[in-house]
Amino acid sequence: MARRVNQGNKRASKTYERPGLSEEEIEEIREAFNLFDTDGSGTIDPKELKAAMQSLGFEAKNQTIYQMIGDIDKDGSGSIDFEEFLDMMTAKMSDKDSREDIQKVFNLFDDDQTGKISLRNLKRVAKELGETMSDAELLEMIERADGDQDGEINPEEFYAIMTKKTFA
Repeated sequence: MARRVNQGNKRASKTYERPGLSEEEIEEIREAFNLFDTDGSGTIDPKELKAAMQSLGFEAKNQTIYQMIGDIDKDGSGSIDFEEFLDMMTAKMSDKDSREDIQKVFNLFDDDQTGKISLRNLKRVAKELGETMSDAELLEMIERADGDQDGEINPEEFYAIMTKKTFA
């Protein structure tokens, strides 16, 4: 048992760096990890993850918990160590940033603040960019992104088209 505690202490003193994260943000992630790691072992096991999910208001089935751990657990130990937790949180934070960045671009298109990108909005942006496109071409762009087929692009549709790998 003493060996596990020592490993936890050794890990705590190790310096972690991730691009785009400050030392303070990494420390906040460490604090969240420590809250989940209720037995202080230096890892989050399925029981601890389930308790953490419940405390956050999520009723997760055991299968879901094991799936979550499996997705994060790179070394196959059956639990999540801090490095694995930090990698997951870093990925989640960059996803959030990209969504926020895409929302900012959406807002630039949506200059009349209707919450939708209309043909008029798209025409203005094309003109500002020096693009000469016909209404038919612009409408085709809207149709490709317009999932609910209301003739305009909402933020979710815009995010989906902006994060799509191909525009075929």
